Amino acid sequence: MKHQKIKDIQKRYVGFLQTPALWKGAAVLEMRQLEIPMHPARFDSIMDEKARLGRYIERFVFFQLRQAPNHTIISENIQIHKDKITLGELDCILMKDEQPIHLEISYKFYLYDHTVGTSEIAHFIGPNRKDSLLEKLTKLKQKQLPLLCSKDCKPYLKSIALKAEQMTQYVCFKAQLFIPYSNMNRQLKTINQACIVGFYANVKELQQLSACKFYIPIKKDWLVQPYERVNWQSFEYFTKATKEYLEREFSPLCWVKNPMEL
Repeated sequence: MKHQKIKDIQKRYVGFLQTPALWKGAAVLEMRQLEIPMHPARFDSIMDEKARLGRYIERFVFFQLRQAPNHTIISENIQIHKDKITLGELDCILMKDEQPIHLEISYKFYLYDHTVGTSEIAHFIGPNRKDSLLEKLTKLKQKQLPLLCSKDCKPYLKSIALKAEQMTQYVCFKAQLFIPYSNMNRQLKTINQACIVGFYANVKELQQLSACKFYIPIKKDWLVQPYERVNWQSFEYFTKATKEYLEREFSPLCWVKNPMEL
């Protein structure tokens, strides 16, 4: 069981590494993506399987940074307080080639819906329509990154002998994007086209896939690149399982194997 858990975590780490940045350079709101050197290694850190996916991803980023030459992590997950109230958290402070960096980390899943908003960024929404890419970027730009320069952050920075004006800010923002089944040739202009990994479909469209086999991974395995050796299920079993998800107002992610691969 322990060996299998290690293998599962390694698959997730590799999937994380293979997920592209949501944009390149500073193409979105002048927020710069940090390009971390790729040094594939066996992930050997302890993971809390009960942790939410965001914390899981942060552990992967910290591990990747530790493998990268000339990168040294100073601190992780620093909570900034004011009068015993938590104002927010700095995900990571590190040194890269002797330059201090504040890094914010995100890994998201979004669906493209052209009926929402009036721009490419605004068209991307969360699987349950409870959040959006635009909301996340606005929060990142207006709240999370400015926290470093707030007066309430100064005492912490002083404790590590740094000043906000000395530091450079970056993000590590990765994402998996899904486009409508009816429009799978969608081309993106601002967002990285390589982030498109699949499609989403409504119940009626799913009938066109009735000859396929399906697999519904647990949420942490959403990071994993689909592979062959899983317990593939029939369309009938899959539709019954998804009905239960939808009744609970969850959006399942699934892998699909078409008849040509059976």
